[in-house]
Amino acid sequence: MNTKTLLLIVALPMAMIFAASSFAGGKEEKVQWSSVPAVVQKTITENAGGGKIEEIEKETKTKDGKSITVYEAKVKNSDGKKIEIKVGEDGKLIKVEND
Repeated sequence: MNTKTLLLIVALPMAMIFAASSFAGGKEEKVQWSSVPAVVQKTITENAGGGKIEEIEKETKTKDGKSITVYEAKVKNSDGKKIEIKVGEDGKLIKVEND
């Protein structure tokens, strides 16, 4: 594997994470599980570790003239710890954060 390929493998995901946190202000609303796209539900479930999903917010932001939607799930684990899972509308995991 050459250096350029390795750099892309490491740098691209990092750039996506930072880009996701630098969107222009947007609209945020609480949503029901049933209105969350199936691909997003799957990613949230896979990363929830069996915890209870307490709340889901849908945030629509504008970046470079494009509308981007991110879903944030607040999850409480069986041990009482809370995590926040951010997923793009395409089902790609953006971030898992422990509170």
